[in-house]
Amino acid sequence: MTASLGRMWALALNTFREAARIRVLYGILVLVVGANLFAVLLGEMSQHAEARVARDVGLAGISLFGSLTAIFLGVFLLYSEIQRRTIHAIVSKPIERWEFVVGKYLGMALILSVLVALFAVAMLALLAFQGIAISQAVAQAVLLAWMEVLTVAAIAVFFSSFSTPFLSGIFALALFALGRLTPDILAASESSKSTWVRATTRIALEIVPDLHLFGISGRSVDGAPVSVHGDFVSWGYVLTSCGYALAWIGGLLLIASLIFRRRDFV
Repeated sequence: MTASLGRMWALALNTFREAARIRVLYGILVLVVGANLFAVLLGEMSQHAEARVARDVGLAGISLFGSLTAIFLGVFLLYSEIQRRTIHAIVSKPIERWEFVVGKYLGMALILSVLVALFAVAMLALLAFQGIAISQAVAQAVLLAWMEVLTVAAIAVFFSSFSTPFLSGIFALALFALGRLTPDILAASESSKSTWVRATTRIALEIVPDLHLFGISGRSVDGAPVSVHGDFVSWGYVLTSCGYALAWIGGLLLIASLIFRRRDFV
């Protein structure tokens, strides 16, 4: 077990170093900082809404850019080993294929965690610059956004385990959009008169990660409206959502490992 953890950790560190050399990530970081600066400008143009705009834009940037980066890394880093044919040298070593998949994911999780931390620091620095108090709700929202990003990365790794980069990116992006819109899709299906449509929609949503759970500000939870600008969710909700994310991540990596184990690289 210790040897297995060591191999996965070595793969994770190698993946982290490989991802850190991708210049696109630095461009995304600049975009997030620019979005926060733009939020300051929007806040100044609005009347007494500086705090609201700064929080909304900052959290939206973490969720959107973090998830898009997760899709890019999940699709690129796994397939690049196959494209460069370095996968042949890796699988010929005493390493299980599931260890390779999990190790690559852990490396992606490390670089994504660093990026989310940098996104959050940029947002918090601008909030502090504007003299806006950093509330507990903001910390909870950042933690939920981080778990969303890690879940999206697992989705991308799952599709990348058996498909091409282009299709994997399309599938992962579609699942991200569906997961974010689950309440709206469900509400639209409930208004349909067709029993078949309602049943099919419910089944489809059961096999899609409910990413809406991680971005609920401005929505309702258990019938009560919640907002990062006022009454937000409890820590119990946050921990439950984190557990939900970890369950999906574990399940997706398990299926990806099983698929990757049967994949032929000849």
